[in-house]
Amino acid sequence: MPEANPTSKAPSTAQSVRQRTPLLRSAPVRQTLLLLAVFFLIDAASLGGVYLKLQSDATNDLHSAVQSEIESLDLTATPRALSAIVSARARASDAADTVIVLVRADGGQVGNARATMEGGEIRLEPLADSALSQDGYVQDIRRLSGGVLILGLSMTPLRELTETFVTLFLLSFVPTAVVSIFAGAYFARRAAGRVARIEEALALLSSGDLSVRIPAPFGSDDLARIADGVNRLAERQEAATEQLRQVTTDIAHDLKTPIQRASVLLHDLELTFSEGSDGARLAGAAAEEIDRASNIFAAMLRIAQIEGGPRSAEFRPVDLCDTVREIAELYRPVVEEAGDILSLDLPSNGIVVQGNAGLLGQALSNLIENAIRHTPRGSTIAISVTDGPILAVADNGPGIPPAEREKVVRRFYRLERSRTSSGHGLGLALVAAIVNRHGARLTFGDNNPGTRAAIRF
Repeated sequence: MPEANPTSKAPSTAQSVRQRTPLLRSAPVRQTLLLLAVFFLIDAASLGGVYLKLQSDATNDLHSAVQSEIESLDLTATPRALSAIVSARARASDAADTVIVLVRADGGQVGNARATMEGGEIRLEPLADSALSQDGYVQDIRRLSGGVLILGLSMTPLRELTETFVTLFLLSFVPTAVVSIFAGAYFARRAAGRVARIEEALALLSSGDLSVRIPAPFGSDDLARIADGVNRLAERQEAATEQLRQVTTDIAHDLKTPIQRASVLLHDLELTFSEGSDGARLAGAAAEEIDRASNIFAAMLRIAQIEGGPRSAEFRPVDLCDTVREIAELYRPVVEEAGDILSLDLPSNGIVVQGNAGLLGQALSNLIENAIRHTPRGSTIAISVTDGPILAVADNGPGIPPAEREKVVRRFYRLERSRTSSGHGLGLALVAAIVNRHGARLTFGDNNPGTRAAIRF
């Protein structure tokens, strides 16, 4: 099947276009998360700076209070007076807030806690009727005339300061984050719907449906400007394509009649010469060329009609298996006369698609004719229908070089080795037009050996 229009590319279906972009890949959600990250950093930096400053000041205040208290006790003249003052303050103080212990020179202790030495360090233990702070103490130890004085202030205010700032941070960030995320998700879904409409319109435009437009009203932001630009582009492209199609159709119409008349005149001229004469041969050859030109114009008109018609016009449920059987019965004698073998591989339950049975039959006929024309005698032409649905025509001829398959559908395109054979390079262009009208995809692959043409619905 060398006379090939390479792969006819079609866009993804409307269902795949309508698939929503994952939420985290949506621009509004990403922008929301980025702003949240910036807000988090600013909030954490500002509150963190204030917290560190207040914590430092509170710690310094505790140290200053401890030193001031010890210095006031250091002024006590006698050990007995110091012991009495410490004992009085211990009874008036809660060990969970302020701990004060005097270890006298004779080893005895007064205060609201018990001090023990462990490894050269003093450890405080609660008395039976008191409890120590779980947050630790800012403490100072000083040797006085009456012994060793231990004074500590609880670090609970520092813990409470930390808890206050954590609560403040959560109250300032969490509600903002929740509201922002919900708002971002809401706007992301709105934007995703608008983007999906733009994508669907672009997919339909790339498939050849130039009449599609993005519905208005669409908004007044950047997406609206993009949608308006797509609509203007589609309008200009539709107008240019319609003008080109009309010119092509007009030329084909205008030339078809004189060419047909010339063909009739040449056939009449051939009859005026004696059979086998030079005049008869020349007139017959000229008539054949005129007939070939007439067929080209007829094919061009047919392609223009197919491309210009609405995609869904006259579409009905079509059983691909029934269509294949019908066309195969028509072409089996032709295939056998050419010395080839025609085989079918069809499911028993049938496969139904929405389409035009006549156009699909014409596409299949063109694929079979190309296989007959460009394969050697004795080749096998295999037609199959599989789930997908996929309608395929495969042969074991010389095939299409991979580099040639990448050349998109073009009218009058022919492989170099096929230029001396019959045909005009419009057969597969007609197939591509039919396939595109059905929203399907035409691909050409390697059949090892030969070519496998597949119509993927």
